[in-house]
Amino acid sequence: MTERKITADKAEYQTLKPTALFVGNFPANVVGASSPSQILADDLVTRGWCVFFASDRITRPGRLLEMMAKAWRLRYRYRVAHVDVFSGRAFIWASLVCWVLRRAGKPYVLTLHGGNLPVFAKRRPGQVRRLLRSAAAVTVPSRYLQEQMKAYSNELQLLPNALDLRQYRFRVRSEVQPRLIWLRAFHGIYNPSLAPRVIAELVREYPDIRLTMAGRDKKDGSYQATREKAMELGVAGHLEFPGGIAKGEVPQWLDRHDIFLNTTNIDNTPVSVMEAMACGLCVVSTDVGGLPYLLDDEKDALLVPPDDAAAMAQAIRRVLSDRGLAERLSRNAHTKARQFDWAAILPRWESLFRSIEGDSLQPMSGTAGAVR
Repeated sequence: MTERKITADKAEYQTLKPTALFVGNFPANVVGASSPSQILADDLVTRGWCVFFASDRITRPGRLLEMMAKAWRLRYRYRVAHVDVFSGRAFIWASLVCWVLRRAGKPYVLTLHGGNLPVFAKRRPGQVRRLLRSAAAVTVPSRYLQEQMKAYSNELQLLPNALDLRQYRFRVRSEVQPRLIWLRAFHGIYNPSLAPRVIAELVREYPDIRLTMAGRDKKDGSYQATREKAMELGVAGHLEFPGGIAKGEVPQWLDRHDIFLNTTNIDNTPVSVMEAMACGLCVVSTDVGGLPYLLDDEKDALLVPPDDAAAMAQAIRRVLSDRGLAERLSRNAHTKARQFDWAAILPRWESLFRSIEGDSLQPMSGTAGAVR
């Protein structure tokens, strides 16, 4: 980069509106791929921020290189960075990006994700502790991660994943029909092949039962295995696979169903479950990871052990046969979802970002927008 270009970027840095770099996986034009960070960034744009993204690359090496390159190359164009932190290789990537951010003299906010992060942290406590302590702030989307990760940082801020509740139509489910929906990416940690096993347990009692399994294929074999299991059990005709669903279409898909099925083996605070609650669906879920922190068994959901088709089927029977139970779950779920409204959560995010840079982050003249 030439000295003239650096000088120009510095001048632009002084006049732009509040600016942030969001580092994570932001695939362009991929249906159903909107993450909580993507939604947060998009909403900041509506409030006058200029947001840069890294990265939308498909290949993993390309994604990491672009993350590191943008963190350095755009250093005069953003004032604060936000970095998503997951377990496994994604944690190493986040650490490398944060190293670049420190070299660039940029403060950053870390947001912890994933039900498997506490397991990873126990294996590499030193690395996790160093990364968290290097941040200007560390946020968690759930009480589960706040509790599980407090050994590595005593200043974890709880900022829940949020929803724009205006987008979700609430309908009380009192006379529940056997219309079920499963809404996740097809990946082994979400155990999608459990769903056709559950339907097989119920199909004789409810011959008109239907299950929609919507989500992207993560290419680990789970999608094919799920379809093969449905064929093997003779319930393929009761399942629909529409693929990934655009974020804006999720409320309409949920509204057409009465029961939300969550089969996951590892989880934190899934947005899809929160969306189902906002619409008033009766949630039947495994009790793994952060889900017992999000859902109250028998009050706003029914929780069952992981990978237990019989237990999950019995919970669904209860919802279908007990009108009072179904209505209680539906109403309470919607009531709880109201605490995750963006109207309450987004100002807290903006206040956090502004506090890191103080008065220098106050709105100035310039053009808001998102830059990939």
